Amino acid sequence: MKIFVNGTFDILHRGHIEMLQYAKSLGNELLVCIDTDNRVKELKGPDRPINNQNDRAFMLQSLKAVDQVWFFGSEDELEFILETYKPDIMVKGSDYKGRPIVGSHLCKEIKFYDRTNHSTTNIIQGIVNRR
Repeated sequence: MKIFVNGTFDILHRGHIEMLQYAKSLGNELLVCIDTDNRVKELKGPDRPINNQNDRAFMLQSLKAVDQVWFFGSEDELEFILETYKPDIMVKGSDYKGRPIVGSHLCKEIKFYDRTNHSTTNIIQGIVNRR
């Protein structure tokens, strides 16, 4: 079964790894799509991403659970990837429950992963507060 996950994955942390391991446990092929640097800036502000898209992709591709990493720069590109890849399952963080999910109609099933208290924003804030 083909599994799909997307996100920024800016500062890789335990919550990301646990979600990716969960996603991989659902099938035999995991595609992770990450936002391009320009899209991250649009979504999260001019100081992001911390790690550029090539570094983020390298770190993700180095994980045992991840089979492929692709980039997307818009919702249309994300939908095109989903149309091409044809995943059986899309995994999203539980914070997406009850919210619109881009491309959900292109997946056979959506599964939610209960988010942990780990987040890139919290890591950044923790670093800033140490100064």
